[in-house]
Amino acid sequence: QVQLVESGGGLVQPGGSLRLSCAASGSIFRYTMGWYQEAPGKQRELVAVITSGGTTTNYVDSVKGRFTISRDNAKNTVYLQMNGQKPEDTAVYYCNGNRPGFPSLWGQGTQVTVSS
Repeated sequence: QVQLVESGGGLVQPGGSLRLSCAASGSIFRYTMGWYQEAPGKQRELVAVITSGGTTTNYVDSVKGRFTISRDNAKNTVYLQMNGQKPEDTAVYYCNGNRPGFPSLWGQGTQVTVSS
């Protein structure tokens, strides 16, 4: 089974930027990929999703205009560019992959903390 590994998290000041990466151990070409956010005391929430070909993206309202999801299928990697960060973006971010008829893929998560 394909393994996902997130990286790029850390501490950032309000208004700053981070780019998260999700590297897959195998091909994710046919997977719809997404980033989830799990804030302290809250349920895990899908914040951004990208279709297998990368032609369509969707975002939760709270990150629209600030976050951008992208993918490089040649590198089996998905990215989440986060700009204009707010303290409420503080969370563990998980990479997820879905493909009909196959088990859902999850990474181990990467912590993002937005604080001055």
